[in-house]
Amino acid sequence: MATRLSKRMVMALSPGMNEGSGRRLFHDLRCGSSLLHHCGRRASGRPGQPPLGRWKNASRGHRFSIREKRTMTDTTIVALRTTLLQAPWAGEPPANGIMPPTHRALLVLEIETRGGLTGMGYLQPLSGGLETIDACLKEMVAPAILGRDATEIEGIWQTLWRSTYWVGRGGIATFALSAVDIALWDIMGKRAGLPLYRLWGACRAEVPAYGSGVWRGLGRDGMIDKARHFAGMGLKAIKMQAAHIRPWREDVKNVHAMRDALGPDIEIMVDVNMGWTADTAIQAGHHFDEADIYWMEEPVVCEDFAGYRRVAQALKTRVVGGESHFTRFDLRPFFEHPSTPILQPDPMRGGLTELRKIAAVADTWGLQIAPHLFHELLVHLTCSIPNANYLEYMDWNDDLWATPAIPENGMLRPSEQPGHGLRFRPEILKDCRVGGFEANL
Repeated sequence: MATRLSKRMVMALSPGMNEGSGRRLFHDLRCGSSLLHHCGRRASGRPGQPPLGRWKNASRGHRFSIREKRTMTDTTIVALRTTLLQAPWAGEPPANGIMPPTHRALLVLEIETRGGLTGMGYLQPLSGGLETIDACLKEMVAPAILGRDATEIEGIWQTLWRSTYWVGRGGIATFALSAVDIALWDIMGKRAGLPLYRLWGACRAEVPAYGSGVWRGLGRDGMIDKARHFAGMGLKAIKMQAAHIRPWREDVKNVHAMRDALGPDIEIMVDVNMGWTADTAIQAGHHFDEADIYWMEEPVVCEDFAGYRRVAQALKTRVVGGESHFTRFDLRPFFEHPSTPILQPDPMRGGLTELRKIAAVADTWGLQIAPHLFHELLVHLTCSIPNANYLEYMDWNDDLWATPAIPENGMLRPSEQPGHGLRFRPEILKDCRVGGFEANL
């Protein structure tokens, strides 16, 4: 039988404590006792065992910790800082029907250790939600990782992933987790004095890139002009958009016009952005087969795994996807019932830790990885795995970086700077800031 905690017991165990302090300690212990009694089984899987993690009442400024007090080291996390950016487009805004026409919205996260190392993570949600992610980092993430060791990357990932149980796996909470994960790997690389691709075991020095941003809103001639620009840079593959704003037969005409303009030596990918049903994708896809395209991307909504299989079985063209799925758990049907020979995981949907796991599982099943966007970061991933396919080169953010990653002769090479080697231009961080917070240990 459990013993009921009383104020008298607390005062007896703490001689010399005054009445006010005794009441506060009693309150904290009762909260902890109740937490252990009611949540012990759910949190740890075994009755009577303390739940994982720690509880903090930030509004009252006190903390009850059931974890042993940690020893402070040079790699202890002592501060988190976020910067919300609204950066004007350097050129014409993307004519894709997704991005805001006036600016790019980014979140920059800095994690600082006691020894002075700072890691940087960043996110670029394509359709809003920046302030919501920032609130999640402030309310859920900062209390959970301040005081943790920055080298505990897997442990911190698991802590934050478990916290998504209550708010929903995927979505905003996983975006926040991903920013943390990217920043922690930056710290790990800096601490080791190695670029990430070497820290992870370099597999190659460079990886082929394809030119992305051949938007459907440009019209046929504009799309061809953009593709020729990429070909002039030495890229051997481009990706063009389809669906959403025109009948599929118009997309077929655009694809054939693109093939005629580029000739047989440039690979053409077609991105449907989940804009069709399986039946429509099959109809259009038969015509795409005639144009010898390299892949059809996201032909159906991301949850329609049966639709993916139907389309893949009906066409000669590869069917690919994965950018809209959160973590390897969402991608599991692609492993169990292979229909996509190339997967396109997104680093905002699980971080670098998760993308490395996805790549390993994919390699087990003979699948390749062509990750979504963020080529300046993901060049480290693709140069450290054996099953890399292409990197998606999007030039829309080149002006934000102190040293942008630009393909040479169709190939991208990772930075040799420790960590991921990325740094925003100082004037961007200063002039385009619209919000953020700082939390300290």
